Amino acid sequence: MGALNAQEEYETIAWSEDRKLTWEDFKDKAPKNARAAATTASGITYQFSTSGTRDKMVIDYEVSTFFYPNKSWYQPQLCDSLILSHEQLHFDISELFARRMRERLGTGTFTQNVKAEVKSIYREILEELEAFQDLYDNQTNFSRDMEQQLLWNAKIETALKK
Repeated sequence: MGALNAQEEYETIAWSEDRKLTWEDFKDKAPKNARAAATTASGITYQFSTSGTRDKMVIDYEVSTFFYPNKSWYQPQLCDSLILSHEQLHFDISELFARRMRERLGTGTFTQNVKAEVKSIYREILEELEAFQDLYDNQTNFSRDMEQQLLWNAKIETALKK
């Protein structure tokens, strides 16, 4: 991959119910000998500030889900709308776990160790997210199992509406 300027390198697309991914969003080149048809790079970021007393900290937080165009790629000759919907679901799953993190931050009790406590929640969410993404790929056989893919599409769509 050639040198990217900072703006290109950190280009992001925030998750939105109204904006679905298109193949034009996948800007990286597929690695030589890539076995996958496409790869979606998405993730969760957070920031927070605190107020309160030593024993009971209150946090104000923001948790976001992003797609990273310059780390995502596809092989046009192998891809179709079903594979794009599979990749979109990876992004949607990231948003589901961002919502879990928001819920945990919103209901958590924090102490003067708030920074470590939030970081611990974030690590746990990322581990759960990775395991769930792997389960998704395994159960759908990376979108090759049409029946399972359609079941997952419905499952995640329902979860996002809650």
